[in-house]
Amino acid sequence: MSPPSYLTNLFGRSPIRPLQKHMTKVHACVSQLRPLLSAVVAGEQKKVATIQEDITRLEHEADDLKKELRHHLPTGLFMPIDRRDLLDVLLMQDNMANQAKDIAGLVLGRRMTLPKEMHQLFVEYGDRCIDASAQALKIIKELDELVETGFRGIEVERVQEMIGKLNAIESETDKIQVKLRAILFSLEDKLRPTDVMFTYQLIEWIGRVADYAQRVGSRLQLLLAR
Repeated sequence: MSPPSYLTNLFGRSPIRPLQKHMTKVHACVSQLRPLLSAVVAGEQKKVATIQEDITRLEHEADDLKKELRHHLPTGLFMPIDRRDLLDVLLMQDNMANQAKDIAGLVLGRRMTLPKEMHQLFVEYGDRCIDASAQALKIIKELDELVETGFRGIEVERVQEMIGKLNAIESETDKIQVKLRAILFSLEDKLRPTDVMFTYQLIEWIGRVADYAQRVGSRLQLLLAR
């Protein structure tokens, strides 16, 4: 990763590194969905509670980084990225951590269990959503190079390919979501209506993590197109 250029530092603190630091913390938070869902599948409620605390802590740490970035964000005209675009990316990253916290709160508060028919696919679903977060982090880490090259050249092509991969991962999560909904629909008559309702909600909320990750990439893709 290239050091900050003279231009990016000339008019104050560059927001690039703090944005990357925030996304790194967000991904750490989202990554806890793997052990969380594994604990739900295994019926380990004490472990669910412990992981929920970890997710909440990481979300709070990400929130502190978000507030710090907003507080120190330059207001001049000489930022490497438009202020509104940067705040949009920050919002999507923030939404990812918030969603992970909400998911953990749901499974803990409802003491959720999942039908055995859904166990393997549910873990796979969570893994692919985490993969989307990881890919978004890789893209954000390329911002230094993009700024250095003035959003032109080979680096742009490289990031475009990374965004394409992120979009493909998100599409895979959509397909898995459809399969999970179909399995749950086939089991509805065997389950309590409230369990069915909250399982549908859990499926939706996990998918939102990948959706927000994709929006991080989409916002940067708009920057590249300008």
